[in-house]
Amino acid sequence: MLLHLHVKNLALIRETEIDFTEGLNILTGETGAGKSIIIGSMTMALGGKVSREMLREDADHALVELVFSVDHPEVLHKLEELEIPIEDGQLILSRKISGSRSICRLNGETVSASVLKDISSLLIDIHGQHEHQSLLNKKKHLEILDAYAQEEIRPIQQGLSEKYQICQKLKKELEQASTDVNARMREQSLLEFELSEIENANLKDGEDEELEISYRKMVNSKKILEALITVQMLCSGEDVSAADQIGRACREFLSVSRYDDDLQGLCDQLQEIDSMLSDFGRELSDYMNGLEFSEQDFRETEERLNLLNHLKAKYGSSVDEIRAYQEEKQKRLDILANFEQYMQELRQKYDHEMKECTLLCQQVHDIRVKASEKLAEVMRTQLAELNFLDVQFEICVEETEHLTANGYDDVEFLISTNPGEPLKPLGKVASGGELSRVMLAIKTVLADQDAIDTVIFDEIDTGISGRTAQRISEKLALIGKSRQVICITHLAQLASMADSHYCIEKQAMGGSTMTNIRRLGDNEIVEELARILGGAEITDTVRENAQEMKRLAHHFKTTIS
Repeated sequence: MLLHLHVKNLALIRETEIDFTEGLNILTGETGAGKSIIIGSMTMALGGKVSREMLREDADHALVELVFSVDHPEVLHKLEELEIPIEDGQLILSRKISGSRSICRLNGETVSASVLKDISSLLIDIHGQHEHQSLLNKKKHLEILDAYAQEEIRPIQQGLSEKYQICQKLKKELEQASTDVNARMREQSLLEFELSEIENANLKDGEDEELEISYRKMVNSKKILEALITVQMLCSGEDVSAADQIGRACREFLSVSRYDDDLQGLCDQLQEIDSMLSDFGRELSDYMNGLEFSEQDFRETEERLNLLNHLKAKYGSSVDEIRAYQEEKQKRLDILANFEQYMQELRQKYDHEMKECTLLCQQVHDIRVKASEKLAEVMRTQLAELNFLDVQFEICVEETEHLTANGYDDVEFLISTNPGEPLKPLGKVASGGELSRVMLAIKTVLADQDAIDTVIFDEIDTGISGRTAQRISEKLALIGKSRQVICITHLAQLASMADSHYCIEKQAMGGSTMTNIRRLGDNEIVEELARILGGAEITDTVRENAQEMKRLAHHFKTTIS
């Protein structure tokens, strides 16, 4: 359930907070007061798109926070997967917009907008002002039917989607394989040449790296030898050298070490240096003796390295990549060499997968047909409660020849709102007010399916008045008994049913316009109902009508308790 809303620096709102309650929460206000901003702020906090223009011009950022009480197992499991901590059963969703940056958080942990959307979809369902217009699109009818049958249909749909992707991949392979004979012959000839070239090279693991080291050593052998001759001369040459100097130092030390035992340690160190230098000289001499390369060795190394670099340029940047290329092309060559067999096996595999895909489509179709009958029956009941006096409602599920990842069904809602009239497509006969009521009925049914605790209706009363408005108000009050409902409305009939009534007001302060929202007391509620009912002047008679409307609403809610 949504407990609290905090909005800061968004459009006309400087800063405002709302504490929502259980049951039916009604929001009213004059046209242009900022009711749509309240819904827009919620949409923003839930990960929806937000325009930079929504920020107040005098602010560098906008912030929206929603506080929910959470006890739904699916939500708790999702939060546990994301390692989001829950304290006292509360979840805080927040989103801060500054410039082109957007920071989303769940209980203080930074998350992406997509994660915020996933979590919010389990917490709240928002019905926008014009959402009922989506019923004009038949694709929406399929979505609604699948949402109603989701428990049974979803596992099969997942398998169908995976199977469909396999079929599409095989179909693409068949199309790519169906080239003309000459093209296949040219490809086969090229592959044979490439594989022969790689095979004849007789590649060895790590060979390229070893050759690079040897070649670099050979190319720079003259520089290396010149440097080592200098080192040899400095360390152990016939003239003044390191070996000669250290040898002399050792002799001097030995001549005096017997006079002081403390000198023996230093003498030992110097003798160790003399020994190490002798070892170094011998190893250096051995290295220099082996540094000479024959012209043939150099030429063979250079030719082998050029061959490997040539193969690398064509087939991969390393010996491992060249071998991987060789393996891949060998598979392709095997296919071309046995092309008819390959095509036969590919067609058989495609036919098999398509058969299984079609069987899954049939299962999905059967579930939809069965669910459509149940949904149509429930919808007839719901529509009758929404003042459709003699309504007929059916759901047509037809098989088509076009198979997709979601099956091959075409779904359409059919309705007749007047006695004696035949069933016709919903989008062709329903008015705006009728579409609103149909959508409300659908939302009511689906709410029972998904157990979302909070449902928001933004002006569900579009195109509705009189007795129909009264029936809708009764329906919302009834829904409010089992879950939290937040509703923005212009109708007094709906507003009178409120368990909590909030007024959205626009005020001019300090040269700027700001929107505020506050919860109304009992007397204020009557005044707000009178404002909605009345015209330019609110008379005592209008107030009496408002009081009577509130009394009747209270009586109705008492009877359904």
